Amino acid sequence: MSKIETPEARELGLVGKVEMRIGLISSDDKLQSMLNTYLPPLLLKLASEFVNVRNKIQVAFFELPTLLELMTAFAQVISVCQHINTRIKPPSIKLPVATLLRQYKDNHNSLVRHFDLLYIQHGISRLPLDERLDLLPSLLHGLQDNYAESPNHVASLFNLFLKLLYNMPLPPRGNKEDLELRTKLGFVDRAEDATFVATWLGKLILFGNNQPGATRCPGLNTKDCSFLQLYGKKDTWTPSAGGGLSLVETKVIAARFMASGAFVDSERFLPGLFASADPNSRLSDIGDDILKRATSAISLEDGILIQNLFEIYLGTRGTEGSLPARVPLQTKILSLLCRSKLASSFVPQSTQIIQEGLAPMDTTQQNGSLAVPKQGLEASKLRGQIFAFTNWLARVSSPADISVFAPALVFQLRAYIESQGWPRYDPDSSASSAGELSSRAYGYESIGLLAGACPDKLLLEPNLALLRWLFKALSEDSSGKDVSISIEQALSSVLGAFGGELDSNFESSLTSLLLHHMGLHPGDIVDTNGTVVRSTRYVAVRFANRCLPYGNTTARWIDILAMDGDVYERTEVLEEGRKGLDPYWYRMLNPAKGDASTGEDLLETTKYRFPSFPDLIERVFGFESIWHATKVGKARTSSAYFSALAFCRCIVFHQALTSVKISPVIDTDWERNIDALVANDEDARHELKSYLGNRSNYSIEDQAPPRALKTYIQASFVGMTSHAGSDVNKAGDCLLELCSLLPNSAYTSLSVRILDLEEPIFSTNKLLRDTASHVFGLLASLKECPEEKSRKMMRAFDQKIKFWRQAIGSEVLQIHGAILATAYFLSRSSYRGHLPPDYEATRTKFLATILELLKESRDKMLLEAVFVAISELTLFSVLTPEAIPTAYNIRHLVEKLMDKAKAGDEKAIMALGHLATQCSDEGSEDDVLTQIIKKLYELHNLRQAEVQFAVGGALCCAAVGWQSKSLISVLDLQGSHPKSLAREGTLSSILDAVLLDCKTTKPALRQASVIWLLSLVQYCGHLPGVQSRLRECQVAFKGFLADRESLNQESASRGLTLVYEKGDRALKGDLIRDLVGSFTGSSAGLAGNVSEETELFDPGALPTGEGSVTTYKDIMSLASEVGDSSLVYRFMSLASNNAIWSSRAAFGRFSLSNILSDASTDGYLAQNPKLYPALFRYRFDPNTNVRNSMNDIWAALVKEPAKTIDAHFDSIMSDLLKNILGKEWRVRQASCAAIADLVQARPLEKYEKYLSEIWELTFKVCDDIKESVRTAAMALARVLTGNLTRGLEAGESSTRSADKMLKQVLPFLLSPSGLESGAPEVQDFARKTLLKIIKSSNGKILRPFVPDLVGRLLALLSSIEPEMINYLHLNAEQYGLTAQRLDDARLKHIRGSSMLEAIERCLDYLDESSMPELQQSLENAIKTVVGLPSKVGCSRVLVSLSTRQNFIFKPYADHFLPLARKQVFDRNDTISSSYAAACGYLARLLSDEALLKLIEYCRKLYFDSDDDRHRVIAGDIVYAVSKHAADRFKSVAGDILPCVFVAKHDTDERVRTLFEDTWSENVGGSRAVLLYLKEIVDLALLYLDSARWLVKHTSAFAIAEVVASSGNSIDDTNAMVIWPALDKAIAGKTWEGKETILKALVQFARSSNLWLTDSKVEEQMEKIVLRESKRNNPNFRQHALQYLGDFVELRGTVDMYSQVYGIAKPVIEEYLGSSDEMDVDSQSGGPSSKAITELTLANGSTALLKSINPHKRSGEDLYTSLAQTLELVNRVRAENGSRTAVNAIYDAQKSLFERLKKRYHEAPPASLETVLIEYIKQLLSSSDQVEQTRMKAAEAVVAVGPIARRGSRLKAALAQGLSAIRAQERSIGVQQVLDRASSILDE
Repeated sequence: MSKIETPEARELGLVGKVEMRIGLISSDDKLQSMLNTYLPPLLLKLASEFVNVRNKIQVAFFELPTLLELMTAFAQVISVCQHINTRIKPPSIKLPVATLLRQYKDNHNSLVRHFDLLYIQHGISRLPLDERLDLLPSLLHGLQDNYAESPNHVASLFNLFLKLLYNMPLPPRGNKEDLELRTKLGFVDRAEDATFVATWLGKLILFGNNQPGATRCPGLNTKDCSFLQLYGKKDTWTPSAGGGLSLVETKVIAARFMASGAFVDSERFLPGLFASADPNSRLSDIGDDILKRATSAISLEDGILIQNLFEIYLGTRGTEGSLPARVPLQTKILSLLCRSKLASSFVPQSTQIIQEGLAPMDTTQQNGSLAVPKQGLEASKLRGQIFAFTNWLARVSSPADISVFAPALVFQLRAYIESQGWPRYDPDSSASSAGELSSRAYGYESIGLLAGACPDKLLLEPNLALLRWLFKALSEDSSGKDVSISIEQALSSVLGAFGGELDSNFESSLTSLLLHHMGLHPGDIVDTNGTVVRSTRYVAVRFANRCLPYGNTTARWIDILAMDGDVYERTEVLEEGRKGLDPYWYRMLNPAKGDASTGEDLLETTKYRFPSFPDLIERVFGFESIWHATKVGKARTSSAYFSALAFCRCIVFHQALTSVKISPVIDTDWERNIDALVANDEDARHELKSYLGNRSNYSIEDQAPPRALKTYIQASFVGMTSHAGSDVNKAGDCLLELCSLLPNSAYTSLSVRILDLEEPIFSTNKLLRDTASHVFGLLASLKECPEEKSRKMMRAFDQKIKFWRQAIGSEVLQIHGAILATAYFLSRSSYRGHLPPDYEATRTKFLATILELLKESRDKMLLEAVFVAISELTLFSVLTPEAIPTAYNIRHLVEKLMDKAKAGDEKAIMALGHLATQCSDEGSEDDVLTQIIKKLYELHNLRQAEVQFAVGGALCCAAVGWQSKSLISVLDLQGSHPKSLAREGTLSSILDAVLLDCKTTKPALRQASVIWLLSLVQYCGHLPGVQSRLRECQVAFKGFLADRESLNQESASRGLTLVYEKGDRALKGDLIRDLVGSFTGSSAGLAGNVSEETELFDPGALPTGEGSVTTYKDIMSLASEVGDSSLVYRFMSLASNNAIWSSRAAFGRFSLSNILSDASTDGYLAQNPKLYPALFRYRFDPNTNVRNSMNDIWAALVKEPAKTIDAHFDSIMSDLLKNILGKEWRVRQASCAAIADLVQARPLEKYEKYLSEIWELTFKVCDDIKESVRTAAMALARVLTGNLTRGLEAGESSTRSADKMLKQVLPFLLSPSGLESGAPEVQDFARKTLLKIIKSSNGKILRPFVPDLVGRLLALLSSIEPEMINYLHLNAEQYGLTAQRLDDARLKHIRGSSMLEAIERCLDYLDESSMPELQQSLENAIKTVVGLPSKVGCSRVLVSLSTRQNFIFKPYADHFLPLARKQVFDRNDTISSSYAAACGYLARLLSDEALLKLIEYCRKLYFDSDDDRHRVIAGDIVYAVSKHAADRFKSVAGDILPCVFVAKHDTDERVRTLFEDTWSENVGGSRAVLLYLKEIVDLALLYLDSARWLVKHTSAFAIAEVVASSGNSIDDTNAMVIWPALDKAIAGKTWEGKETILKALVQFARSSNLWLTDSKVEEQMEKIVLRESKRNNPNFRQHALQYLGDFVELRGTVDMYSQVYGIAKPVIEEYLGSSDEMDVDSQSGGPSSKAITELTLANGSTALLKSINPHKRSGEDLYTSLAQTLELVNRVRAENGSRTAVNAIYDAQKSLFERLKKRYHEAPPASLETVLIEYIKQLLSSSDQVEQTRMKAAEAVVAVGPIARRGSRLKAALAQGLSAIRAQERSIGVQQVLDRASSILDE
């Protein structure tokens, strides 16, 4: 029986067999096959339960992939492993990577996985690319789960994934492959894997390994960094190491992968955010694109996301936690947190961000938590975003959260501001910059917001520390205007915190603070270091008005002080003070909180309660006040003083009237309402007298009211007598009004001061005289008034009056006051019965005087005083018919008054009426009363409304005397009315006459009669005589409702209202039915009858050529003349229509709407709902009167407008849509306005079913014949568009409805009625509206319209440009402009235009699906648009697409490049440059082939085109590519830079500048030419044969520059390259600038040795130099001789004297022979002929001297050459003698002497000595030259010294000459040189 084999032995046997088979394999193919079969299952044995099996496998096999170092440790299997290791090294052997990867995923044994991964890493690089990419789904599958089991293994897998990404082609975004990529990678089924990969790709983007030894980085903790570094593998991110990756490139590839369809927006959001903040633009561009698309898909209210953002921003705690993010990323994160309400709930994190962001640098670094740079642009941006985040927290945080973090943040913010210097900003405390000041401003604003949001802990404390701090900052902070605005904003933010009821102590502290700041003025010193730099009065007044209750007297005192400012006071301070005093505006500033039921209680109990009158008086005029009667002088009273008096008067009257249930209405006319009640309401006056009378009496219980009244009266009296300001009469008015309501005892104390009234009575101020005279009458007539004082005053008056004939100027004014004072005194004394002893005599004399004045005086002022005096005296029975002096009679008086009344003098008319009260009704037509009434009737021809109202009042007085209510306010004394004479039939007869006149057709009489009837009903309506005839009055008034005169309508409306108020119920019902019938009917039933004189139209409304049709008679005459009787009916139809509208306008006059309002409650209108649509439409009638009237009626009828409109919405809308196309333009216009109001602020669902019809009808009415109707239609279109934009912004509209509305709106805006309209305002509307729509729409809704929008908007850019631009362009020279300057301005305007902004906004919404349509639209626009704006706009679109949409636009870049190239040739330079720039941006995205074609195109354009402008275009394009696509430009630098180098030598300055800029921005240093030397030379050599001279010359200049840039040493290789081109460049005839090439030749000879080693080159050079020197061009020849001399000097081994002499001598002799010619300037701007002559002589002489070579010429030859040269040189000195030539000669002689010195070391020959003596004489004869020339001569003498020292004759001659010239020399410098020459001789 065989032995049973154990499992362990069996497994060991299997492993051994596999080992044996592998060892016996003889070929690589079999080995690969064997490994494919046995390697994966063999690795599974690593999970065996037997240790020996696992050890054998590890030893035998699994050290193989790791270079076999460890194999030596296992001797028993060394031979097998060595064999296997050797066999698998060939790259052709592929390992079963796919099987191993699946095995890795399926097996959970760590040992198996470890070795699976080792073989995967070893074998994956041997697989073909497609097989490797096929592994991606398997590789990514389950990564999330794998990471949980073994992070180390997953790190390796992730690294493999990154390597595969390098080779993974990403499909174009948005196409089918891209959309299927997520499914292909398996992310659809396992979204957690996609999330895992996206997360780690995001961490990879954050990862940085810049700091050696760092274990963590910003945004990543130690664990994350270890994962990305493969847990310690050093060369993971070293590209040069085996298997290492480039971190930068990997990040870019990862970002591109994140942007693909493999991920959804929520997964790619954070990686996109990280990438967008990266400093690498390649990465940030991708990140911005991702972020733009992903932001809308994520929710910023996701707690996990917000938590992640905070952790990334702040980092995590601990030594292994992540560091805070970099500053740019922090800024981005904060911008997101500022849009999340949930972020405000993360209180600790938010607080930490703000505190650390504002902490000083040293504090931040010590804490080590947040490395925020405190300087620089990024730091400023972050700090600004921190403040924005602070403001956001203050606005959206819950009260509970704010209460937690606000105190600490405010403390931090205060500390930050104070660290900069507070309250005065200290620039030395920090970096003084705009950023610091901006942060300071933000700090103040944040403090205000936080304090306002958390007032309990920050503001509402007894000391008001923070509020005082802000006020002090406002007054003393000197940081600038922007910071002060922020402080004011901060104070405004805390205003709301004081809106509730304040504690008394707190209120007291606040008032004292505000009072303190009301007294501060700029320049005041507040403490040792503080000076007020800014007034805080405005803010203090605002706080007083909003924080303190209306009843706070100090607050009202602050308002009064605000009105007491000087002429430099801010207007808003005065306005705020007025608002604080007005209860209506106070309530508008402080609206009530809570529901309506508690609103009234609150109104009465706290905030709105009126101040106590006694307390107010005590505060304003009390003993402690600056305005106390004992302190006030003329210098202290101001306009505010009188405003204070008026306010106190209103307060006391309001309280008095409210206490008796006659409360004045508190609205914008609060003060006027009080005035009306006091002046016209008899009951109100009666109650006021009673109320004030009770409070004027002192009592033990309450002495404050009488004391306050007394103080107020005294203050009024003091104000009236102060004569300060133009409002001084207001004080008298207040005093007069109060005295008329008080008992005499209340103001008797003032009677002793009547002497103070003398000056006001004699004042030049008329109103003051009137008031002071009246007050005098009241006070002087009191029995308590001292008789001697009143008598003294009367004597003064009498003295003035008696000389009225002689009075002139101010004396007349004094007489006026005296007459009034006397009249008031006599009338009030008579009424009170307190008559002075001389009363009768005084009365008689005074009456005689005023009657005499009336008869004789013509002075209007005196006559006015007489009229007033007559009125006062007659009313109080002082002037009666019987009392008239005998020289006059009553009829005479009436006639005189009537004469003045006919002139429209209202006071004369009132005097007549008052005089009638003293005339008895005798019943005859001849009595005085009847005559007066007739006289008053005759005044109807006066068309002034005021005059007719005065006549009406006079008729009332004549009819009923003191019973007329027009005299209510006239009685200013306590007691009953004076008795009136009996009137039996006067009222009835007057009423009859007036009613009869109401039926007349005469316009003047109709107007007068309706006003008189109104006066009778108003003032006498309480009497039975009028009550019984109210129905007749009603009929009469109705006849005026349709009158064309608005005054008649208003009077009739007011009259009907009075009739309604005074009538019984039956009368009220009849009136309502008539009114409603007239309103809803279509006939002009209220228009009355028509007679011949009835005016149907305004004069001029219907012109006939010689006049106009106005009356019915005119119509009949016109019809008769024309022979067309139908004209009568046509004109009458117009008149009827006019009457209808006029009658409707009258419905709202003077509360006529109240009649209908009452009727609505009675049920009449409730049963007729059809009234509402018509009434709603009439509210928008174009006639202002109709519109106002209908609004009044609507407000009266409709108590709840919203509910009423909702209930009748359909009927109203149907009526409006029916009438919008009506016959009458009024109806059409009103319907447009009504629809606009109806749809505004209402949800789309409410009117959605009408929307299409509304738009359709709106378009039709936009083309209405009537301009005002078209305007209304455009307004309706704006409203509809506004509704759409608001809906789009709020996201309330569904996609379907938004799409539907856009399809209707956009065509309208782009139609001829919109942007193409001829009306500028319509264009402007359409443009702004379109911009709003584009801004408000999201990409999903607007995207389908983008292609068409872009094309249309581009075409319209030119049409919206003002036509004046074209005119200016054609006539630019006439206005001192250039076309280019004008185009630059146009271009600037286009770039900032809202239209281009809208286009770019549209481009932001593009995606891959919409690009094909945009391609067609944009291509069509580029080809067809006209005008600079549109063409430039097209180029800007190409730029925007290349930068902002580069991913989706890249496939189309090659297509658009040819289109842009064609537009570059536009005749307009601005357009050409714009498209050239567009080509530069397009170059970023071009394929390599297209880019090379563009470069070649530019090269041909420059070199081969015959048009000179094409060179400019080529330069524009090349420069644009260099500037806007620098990376692509560098990639083809070898192809383009040689062309650039050559072209930058163009002779045209503009072309040259373009290419020079391109070269300088892309090449560093002149030696860089050597990098492209061969290419440059080859290119230049090619175009030296060009037929175009400009190109040929440019190439030549380029060769010259090559030589100049090659340095001082040119090697033979480069020299051999340069020489042929240089030789060719200098060939040919002379041309301008050729001397540069000759100079380069000499430079070439100096810098290279080629000519020394190549005799042919040397001979050619000599030939060229000599040839060029013989040129006859004067300008060139001067330079050629210079370079000839330089070249000869270089050739020290050759004697060229003969050639040079042969060239130079003729030239010198030629110029010396023409030295007398006139100096002529060059026509080309070059040197003058004189300058050319001087330089030619100088260079010729120099060349000769340089050509003398002592080493090659000796003996007689040397002597001859020196003598010949000296002869020519002396001639030059003698005959020309220019400084230029002489200086050059001396320099050349110096050089010659130095060469001779080297040749002769001993005594020179005699012949040489002889000629040198002549040279010395020539040098020493320069004493008459300038110092510079003498210096050069002296230096030449020094050079000849060593030679002279060796020859006796030469030495003696030189010594003698030096001695003589040294004695004459005056220059110290020249003397020193001469001394040096002497010392050389003495050596």
